[in-house]
Amino acid sequence: MGAHQKIDRVAWRMLQTLAPDADFPDIKLLLHFEGKNGPDGVKRKSPAKDEPWHYYNPKSTVPEPLLEDITDHYHNLVIELRRKNNERAAFEAAWLAHALVDGLTPAHHYPYEEELAKLRGTGNETRTSVREKIVITGDTTLDTLAKNWKVWGAKGLMTAHYQFEWGVAALMKPLRFKKGMPSEVDMVAAQKDGVVAVFEIAAREIDSFAMYEQFYRFGWTKRLAKEVRQELAPRIIKVVALAWYLAIQEAEKKA
Repeated sequence: MGAHQKIDRVAWRMLQTLAPDADFPDIKLLLHFEGKNGPDGVKRKSPAKDEPWHYYNPKSTVPEPLLEDITDHYHNLVIELRRKNNERAAFEAAWLAHALVDGLTPAHHYPYEEELAKLRGTGNETRTSVREKIVITGDTTLDTLAKNWKVWGAKGLMTAHYQFEWGVAALMKPLRFKKGMPSEVDMVAAQKDGVVAVFEIAAREIDSFAMYEQFYRFGWTKRLAKEVRQELAPRIIKVVALAWYLAIQEAEKKA
């Protein structure tokens, strides 16, 4: 529904205020690397092969794999900005933003990978076709039906995930999110702490609202919709804008 593109557009407009003289990729080029050319496109084109897995546990006491993706895309963006390679910089900026947004989305805080592996009885890396990504094969016909109901039925693993994300996308579509603009304090703190710390702090703040848990129990409510508009979306956009801003600042220092 264009949620990633919406966030990219708003964050890009904010960047024009934060760093108006920066040589940063045009928004049209940046958006080229979303959708079918983004991380979600890989999942459709080559299931289980170098597939991005953007899930994150804000409560984890050990480094999460997503942090490595964020770090890699950030450093690559700095390098390409310094080289003034706009096309490659646009790719890294888009994929960095996508990883940040997914990692901050409450539906991605749920241990989806572990729960799916339990139902399948094997690692998720074995889902090497579109059919294997959609259908879980059980020991019997009844077992197959039962397992797939837990994935695609009412409040199923994937049903709830997609319904939450579709709702978030619909709520975000018409808004401009001026509240997400980073302040001077935000920029100073970000330059001191770095992009990973900015992401981790925002993830913990978002997790404290327990939005996905609310949705799973009660569905979409006025309270949840308000939290998405006023708390979730502005925080996500702010993190993306700050990440791009930090990359610009670091690239200029190394130039």
